[in-house]
Amino acid sequence: MSDAARTDGTRTDSTRTEMREADTRGRIVATAERLFREIGYQKTTVADIARELGMSPANVYRFFRSKTEINEAVGRLLLGEVIGAVEAVAARDAPASERLRALLGALERMNTERFTVEQKLHDMVAVALTENWAMVRDYVEAMDRLLARIIADGMAAGEFQPGDPMLAARCVHTAMIRFSHPRLMVECGDFPEPRLDQMVDFCLAALR
Repeated sequence: MSDAARTDGTRTDSTRTEMREADTRGRIVATAERLFREIGYQKTTVADIARELGMSPANVYRFFRSKTEINEAVGRLLLGEVIGAVEAVAARDAPASERLRALLGALERMNTERFTVEQKLHDMVAVALTENWAMVRDYVEAMDRLLARIIADGMAAGEFQPGDPMLAARCVHTAMIRFSHPRLMVECGDFPEPRLDQMVDFCLAALR
């Protein structure tokens, strides 16, 4: 066998191994997410996850060094789905004010479904926010960038007053925190006002 053939074979084997490992990691995270929804992330153990997958805890630890890493991976999956959904809104061919309103509305709806109705998921994300997990910082930065992109488009089109798009994005994000932070969504859920549409109107007026 030629050296080139051996190299190609080694690369193929390596690719297959990487694909199997990625698949196993994905199944571990998906199983953990389901158990978190059913019994809560604090009560779910690595042994529980391993048992559901028909593997040993030691095998799970080959892919995640600790339960904390699994928690983080589940959180990234959940928040990544939110980012993906609002990215689609940000990419629409529409005026900036319309996209901003749609993005903030979609964000509130998704977080309501995930983190107020699903109480056990709410508990995990609330702790992640309180303890400032790395995935939360990444999520906030990604959301700020999306908001800044829309606001920059609005500034360029003359919809919004000129300024620093990222600073404006962070101000909007902060103003809307009641409608995206799991704990505040629960604690402020019975407050009649300001409603989401009223706060979006307020932010748009400030940008103009």
